[in-house]
Amino acid sequence: MRRLDTADADFEQALAQLRRAPAGDDGDVETVVAAIIADVAARGDAALLEYTARFDKLSAPDVAALEIPAARRRAALQAIDPAQREALEFAAARVREYHAHQRQESWQYQDAAGNTLGQQVTALQRVGIYVPGGRASYPSSVLMNAIPARVAGVEEIVMVVPAPAGELNDMVLAAADIAGVDRVFTVGGAQAVAALAYGTETLPAVDKIVGPGNLYVATAKRQVFGRVGIDMVAGPSEILVIGDGGTDPEWVAMDLFSQAEHDENAQSLLLSPHGDYLDAVAGAIERLLPQLERAAIVRASLQRRGALIRTADLEEAVALSNRIAPEHLELSVADPQALLPLVRNAGAIFLGPWTSEALGDYCAGPNHVLPTAGSARFSSPLGVYDFQKRSSLIGCSAQGVAELGRVAATLARGESLQAHARSAQLRLARDD
Repeated sequence: MRRLDTADADFEQALAQLRRAPAGDDGDVETVVAAIIADVAARGDAALLEYTARFDKLSAPDVAALEIPAARRRAALQAIDPAQREALEFAAARVREYHAHQRQESWQYQDAAGNTLGQQVTALQRVGIYVPGGRASYPSSVLMNAIPARVAGVEEIVMVVPAPAGELNDMVLAAADIAGVDRVFTVGGAQAVAALAYGTETLPAVDKIVGPGNLYVATAKRQVFGRVGIDMVAGPSEILVIGDGGTDPEWVAMDLFSQAEHDENAQSLLLSPHGDYLDAVAGAIERLLPQLERAAIVRASLQRRGALIRTADLEEAVALSNRIAPEHLELSVADPQALLPLVRNAGAIFLGPWTSEALGDYCAGPNHVLPTAGSARFSSPLGVYDFQKRSSLIGCSAQGVAELGRVAATLARGESLQAHARSAQLRLARDD
């Protein structure tokens, strides 16, 4: 794991290299995904069945046979270990309670002339959730994507999850039951995204697609954006820890591991003004790393994109973090509230040494779907607001239109839009 110091002459160059996105030739992926999307849009169920048989080795007589009935989801909830069921229900309750605070309401007011102005907030009608499947078990993703949609008032939630060779995780189905998912289809990949975007004879088109996936899924979401909304195109996972030296080095080492174990392109950074503390964390990393089941992935991630960075002070550490705009930011310091006003760019902020990032992934309550690759500079975590839309309300009174109409006509003429001007003026000429 590399060591950097902001005082070094070559620091900016080293930082730029560290932050550079992983190289990859995805030109072929773009082409393959575009062809799949076009095929599903044109042939519907037939294309979806063919791609499911080809990529997931799962054959079915029709797409209806790929839908998991509600009874099967309820059975999965009863079949899993009671401790797992309790944990899912506990996490779901906290996620639901947190997101209830985000719900936006419609509002109206009247100005002095009696004009009605306001905003009407309505939920999306139907949302699609993509969940990785097979041996992978991501029930937390089901909760984090479905519960905010349900809290927002979405009428129908359609979940797609691949089931390679028919393999399907009961915890994922149990989470879908707890979260209130309406329909579940065992389809995945770019073909599932295409089906959600365009609809087929059996699988309904949605208004927005959310949820994580591999490169093909992410590429498909990017390509169908505009036809439907999407949450974001997520990059590799990231964590940045700012430490004052008071947190147990083994705690911090394990927090860095928690993101590095996702994949070799994940990024784990520790910023501290104390060189001896960086040394202690480096030692903890070497001691603990061999104990991990995913040690090879973690080591590759730390060597490729990890760093221990010495800063002049904690304020410089926060300033550097704002430039990086990490997905997860741990303020592992004695007084995190003192640093919090300085933080501008972060997906989620974890306050104090007792708060590990993993708690946010599963059960703290806030959403774990977060902006990556520096996009925290301009975007936010997934939330209820992503499943609501806002319509402006404008209602003029006879008195109000007199003033607004004159102003609108004047501005319209300035833009050489005659019909706009006359539309505003016609109401002025009417004698009520």
